[in-house]
Amino acid sequence: MQEKEFIQKLFQQNRKHFQGFPNKLFAEAVLNDLFHFLFTPYENKFDTEEEVAYGYADIRKNFSALLNDILKDKEAVKRHCLEFFSKLPFLYEQLLLDANVVLQFDPAAKSIEEVFVAYPGFYAIVVYRIAHQLLLQDIKVLPRLLSECGHSKTGIDIHPGAAIGHSFFIDHGTGIVIGETAIIGNDVKIYQGVTLGAMNVSKANAHTKRHPTIQDGVIIYSGATILGGETVVGRDSIIGGNVWLTHSVPPHSVVYHQSEVTVRDNNPLPEGLNFVI
Repeated sequence: MQEKEFIQKLFQQNRKHFQGFPNKLFAEAVLNDLFHFLFTPYENKFDTEEEVAYGYADIRKNFSALLNDILKDKEAVKRHCLEFFSKLPFLYEQLLLDANVVLQFDPAAKSIEEVFVAYPGFYAIVVYRIAHQLLLQDIKVLPRLLSECGHSKTGIDIHPGAAIGHSFFIDHGTGIVIGETAIIGNDVKIYQGVTLGAMNVSKANAHTKRHPTIQDGVIIYSGATILGGETVVGRDSIIGGNVWLTHSVPPHSVVYHQSEVTVRDNNPLPEGLNFVI
């Protein structure tokens, strides 16, 4: 293929496939502006409530512009913008519960402000809750794009389709994967390296529940893998580190991986036989 023909084909494909596709850099900027507006100090930014209101208006304006890139319909943009910002107070209250449970249970957390600005797990949950709301509004592509922004920053991969209750605690977080049809109850705590995944990745199962259900009060320790749409972890259970689980467990269970660790002296002979002439 000649270079000129290649350029023409590339141009036509981009026009065809990327109509209504959000600008990735702009989407990430709007997400970060919203996060910092909600969860970082106003000092040196806003001195009065009127200035806060102006800042809020700017966020809405940019969010509206982002939706316009996708929907290309002013009435739809207005409707979705109104719906999203009407839900924002509820999302904010949920996120305060998420942040406070970190402060309550993590001995390393010294203040709620520290949780806001320095905990990747909290940032990932913020991104999830925003993306999930947009998915509920049936906005295409943008929820996944935002979730990948959070994934790239934190190493925590939460599909916006997952259903997650209040007071959700992610500690450390790196390597966590939560699949699209996972259901997580209230007061659940998850540590790094946990996977809530599917038993297989067949496209034929795209519209079925493929990921596990985690009931209220469950703790899942690092490295655990829980698979399958019919797998239910009963309330107040503890799943130990490195567990591989593909079947349901009843409430109040303790599930752990029993490994054998052998410690021996590194000397080739017992200490009593070591001698020097």
